[in-house]
Formats: sequence, C-alpha cells, structure tokens
Amino acid sequence: MHILPILICMVNTQSETRAPRSRSSAGLLAAQCERGLFQEVFPGQGAEEQLAALLEPGRPPVTAYCGFDPTADSLHVGHLPAVAALLHFQRAGHNVVAVVGGATARLGDPSGRLRAREPVAAGRVRAHARALRLGLWRLFENHRRLLWAPGPGGPGLGRAEVLDNARWLGRQPLLGFLCGAGGRLRMGTLLSRQGCRERLRSAEGMSLAEFVYPALQAYDFLHLHRRRGCRIQLGGADQMGNIMSGYEMTGTDVFGITVPLITSTTGDKLGKTAGNAVWLNRDKTSPFELYQFFVRQQDDIVEKYLKLFTFLPLEEIAHIMEMHAKEPEKWGPQKRLAAEVTKLVHGTEGLESAKRCTRALYYSSVEALEAMSDQELQELFKQAPSAELVLEPGMSVLDLCRKANAIQDGPSGYQKITDGGVSVNGIRVTNPETVLILGQHILKNGVSLLRVGKKNYYIIKWLQL
Repeated sequence: MHILPILICMVNTQSETRAPRSRSSAGLLAAQCERGLFQEVFPGQGAEEQLAALLEPGRPPVTAYCGFDPTADSLHVGHLPAVAALLHFQRAGHNVVAVVGGATARLGDPSGRLRAREPVAAGRVRAHARALRLGLWRLFENHRRLLWAPGPGGPGLGRAEVLDNARWLGRQPLLGFLCGAGGRLRMGTLLSRQGCRERLRSAEGMSLAEFVYPALQAYDFLHLHRRRGCRIQLGGADQMGNIMSGYEMTGTDVFGITVPLITSTTGDKLGKTAGNAVWLNRDKTSPFELYQFFVRQQDDIVEKYLKLFTFLPLEEIAHIMEMHAKEPEKWGPQKRLAAEVTKLVHGTEGLESAKRCTRALYYSSVEALEAMSDQELQELFKQAPSAELVLEPGMSVLDLCRKANAIQDGPSGYQKITDGGVSVNGIRVTNPETVLILGQHILKNGVSLLRVGKKNYYIIKWLQL
C-alpha cells in the first residue's frame, strides 16, 4: 500500500469522461481538492475511483469522522481545516462524527513529537473534553444557522454528532482489547513508522503508553465502523500513520484522508505546543483578536485561506481576488476571510463585536465606543488599568489624568497634555484645563477611554452620573 496525492487535474479529467451518475461525486472530491482540503488519501491504489463510487448520488449517506484530542480546553485555528472538511461532507448530505479523545488524551499522541507529553490528570482531561465538545457543537450550530443554505434539488444537510471516545475505550478491558482488536495490528508496521523509529533511537526513547496510542485511535475507527457504518477518517497531515493503523484494524472498503497543517510564517505548526495558538474560545482569544488575525494575513496566503476556512464558492473567491488585484489598498479578501471565519466561530454577535472593536481602536469611532459592553472593553484593552470615578463640578482633563494615575504630578504631567500626548475617546486634548463634557469626554454608556502616549490606555467608569 502506498499514499497517493489527490491531483485536481486527474479528478477533473475523470469527471468529464465518466457517466453522469459519477459527476456530482467527483465534483465533491475535486472541489475539496481544489480548495486544498484534501492532501492525501489512503490506501493509494484506486482509492479515488472507490471514493467516487462510495459517494455516488442515490446511495445511502456515508459517515466520516475526525478526532480531536483535548490537550487544552479550547480548539484553535489549526483545527479548522479538519472541521471544515467535516462540514463539507455534511453539506454534501453525508453524516459526520467529531470524536473528542477523552481517553486517548490520557496517553498523548506521539505523532511529530521529539519527547513525551507531560501527563495530564484525569479530571483535567475530562474538563477539557467537555469544553471541546461544546466548542465543536458551537461550530456545527453556527454553520447550520448562518452559513448553510440548501440549493434547489440539492442534498440536505447531513447529520452531525459529537462523541467522546472515553465512552467506549474507557469500558474496554485491557485483555479483551489485546486479544481482539490488538490482534489486527502488525508490530512490523508500527515499528517501521518514521516517527516511531526516531523516538526509539532518541535518548528518551518511547513509552509503552505512547507506542499503543495508534492502536487506541485505530480502535475508534473500528468502533465507529461497526456502530455507525463509518467509512472515512479525516486527520491532519501528521496523522497519516494513525490513519494507516485505523485502516489496518478496520479492514477493507474504508479510507483515510489528510487535511493540511496550518503553520506560522516561520513554518511552525500553529498550536498549543508551539505557543502560537489562536484559540476559538472567547475567553482565550476574543472575536476581535480572531478577526484581526485573519485581517493581517498577507496577499500570498489569503486566497489559500479563503478556500480552506470558508464555504464561499470557488468562483466567488476568484472574483474577490480579481477585485483585490485592482484595489489592493481595500484589503477586500482579508476582510471577507476574517468576517466568514469569525461568524463561523463566534456567530453574528461575535462578528459585530469584532467590527465594533475594530472601529473603536483603529478609527476612533465614538459611536462604536458608546456601544461597547464591559466585556468588549476588557477584551480590547486587556492590559489597560481601569478606575471608577465620580464626576465633580468643573473637573478637567488634567484632574482626570491625575485621578487615573495616568500622568506624573507636577510640570511634566501638565506638559504631557500640552504636547498632545493625551486623548479622550480618540480626541486629542492639548489644554489641560479643558472641562469634561458629557457626551464628548464622557460617553453615553458612562465610560471614558483615556490614552496617554501611543499605547497606554486607561478605562474610566463614571459613577453616579
């Protein structure tokens, strides 16, 4: 068996020469390949033909699954290609299962790692697993409510499930597992994997727990194949070894498909281990921060990300890029990318919050500041000190700055204002004796945003207005 890259030209050529019954299934495969969601398929020989037949219109829906180990209490941007691949299958009318690895996370996936993961307590893994299940359901629901519109005569949205493999692996007796499913895997195959060979040659070596991880993940595929008729496993490009084990344990007529890894500009995989994760939970990465992450993407990557992370038709993406070539200063593709991803992750409310924070911070919009909630203010100005003050008659900008401990006492603080180094709600003030005015210096929501210098913000909340 070997791994066969899925070439878009091959799929398109075959779709033109096949009978009509295969064209729409080839369209599904070709579209995902062109979007960059398919990298490799296993097994290699004839897999594209078999997948096309498996996805043939009129046949019962196929079930595809992907696993997510709860090594943290939130998904991150690096998980989105796998989630998007599941959603594309669902959009084509197939059923999808997202499996949270509440059991496998106790061992730790050794794929791509030079040393063992730090052990995680069982209670913490369970808490992480609960958080991931909620996060996955939120993505499925946001997609269904906000990004899915069935076409005329097209398939309905397939069924989605979120499961935890602790439900079946946690009840599996060790001896029964080894005598049953364990007998399906060959030691030579496991030992021949490059990652395994590298770890065994290293000074630290490889623990038995890590070594059997592929067997447990493979059992997920076998369990879902038996209980839900699952035929396709999706995973990141670094999961091909585990996918191969799943194929070996489950048997013939099943397939594995890899999706690309998302990397930083330095080539590091985005995630918790590298310390560069952009999280999908609001308490770890705000909608504004997620939105800005995608707005800041460079021209050489934005088209790829539009195809990977959004459900826009390829023709619309091509048009967006054509308009960008004519008006690059508008950053049209980046803004559309940011809007689509933020809506998927945080819903319409999260997208509006991100746009409101953007207008307040970068365009000094008083209207946006007035509409911001306390949560948004804290998210936007995470490091900003806050103070609660009472407005006194004749209170000046100088008084405000001193009460907020934003400037030094004495002439230097006074001069900071006269030199133009202080602004209130985005408006520069150069007269320290300027009296604070409701509606200008104090917004309708009882807040003032004080800035001293370029980056020092202070949030003032006014009492008894």
